[in-house]
Parts: sequence; structure tokens; C-alpha cells
Amino acid sequence: MSSLTAWKFESTDGAREALDALADLQRQQLIQVLDAAMVSWEVGKNKPKTREMRDTKKAGALGGGFWGLLFGLIFFIPILGLAIGAATGALIGSMADVGISDSFIREVREKVTPGTSALFLLSSDAVMDRVADRFKTADAEPISTNLSTDQEAKLREAFSEEE
Repeated sequence: MSSLTAWKFESTDGAREALDALADLQRQQLIQVLDAAMVSWEVGKNKPKTREMRDTKKAGALGGGFWGLLFGLIFFIPILGLAIGAATGALIGSMADVGISDSFIREVREKVTPGTSALFLLSSDAVMDRVADRFKTADAEPISTNLSTDQEAKLREAFSEEE
């Protein structure tokens, strides 16, 4: 079973700095990273910068459309206002079908604010207590949602790019 986890950091560089720790955890076989992306939100900016960390050759990687849709729902659609409320509701509903709940989206939106950063991971086989211990030193807070096997399959089907 895969897990989609967002780790919030109290600085704009925290997510980028955590990548080294994540690579080390993966080498120790404490987590298998299937796909990742990060956001960094500078103080004074209206929206965060986003960056996908995906290796298109990696088995299990999602298509780029997934991260764009997720970040759009979390960070950009609220800026556009209520005019697209019905469309937003439909998008959130479709994300719930693949295991990403409205509460996950709302929690990330509330916690990842100007002056912070976040690392988003689609992972499996995580030894979460060891991962959490390693990220605690970087002042990270986990926000996660677990995906059932069916939800993971739907997510891959919906967002995997065909090669």
C-alpha cells in the first residue's frame, strides 16, 4: 500500500534540505519513494513555487498532471475565488476517489503558508517512526493520507503518462 505524505517545514528551504535525508533513508531501505514534489513559499509572494522531483523512467512514478492538479487544488484555485466553485467541488470529489480527501487538501492549505515549504511524497514500505525521527531534526510536521490498493490503482491509472 502506498501513502501520500506532505511534510511541512518551517522554512522556505526546509523541503529542499530534507531531500538529502530522504535519499539516505531510501538507501537504508526505510522508505521507497515512488514520486515526489515540493513547494517553497517565499514571504511576500502570493503563491508558492512548485517543483516536481520525478524521474520519468522510475517505476511507479505518476504523470506530471497529478502534481499540477493537486497543487492547483491546494494553492491556486482558492486564489481564483468562488466563480469556479462547482468545478472545484468536482475536482475535489475526483481526488477523493483516489484517496486524497478534502480534509487532506484543507489541512495542507492551512499549514503550508508564506515562509514555509513542503515535501510531498508518494511512497511505500516506509518505516514511519524512523522517517519521522529523521525529519524531526529538520523541524518537519507530517500531514498524510493513506491510499488503499484500489485507490492507488485508480491514481496510477488516472495520472500515469503513457510512454
